[in-house]
Amino acid sequence: MIELKPIYIQEYPFSAITVTLPHTNLLIITNDHGYVMCGALDINLLNDKLADRPIIAGRAVGVKSMEDLRKANLNMVTNHAKKYGWRQGMPIEEALLKIADL
Repeated sequence: MIELKPIYIQEYPFSAITVTLPHTNLLIITNDHGYVMCGALDINLLNDKLADRPIIAGRAVGVKSMEDLRKANLNMVTNHAKKYGWRQGMPIEEALLKIADL
């Protein structure tokens, strides 16, 4: 099952997407500029194989719900996300606010 809900971080809108799969969930918070995702996101692939694409993305590990993802810290970020101030250990909501109104 796929669930899509609007969420707000401060007054900025984002989309929260949950994909329920056998024995796991994929969790994503996104807007038109970038996204954060659960540990299933392969940041190395984005940095290496898709380096020509300006992808603003980060991942958190150990999250099991959308609320966990919102409150987590970034475990890893793409090289392009670093240009927007994203860094390992940054709270996800803080990172998303950096791309809220690009």
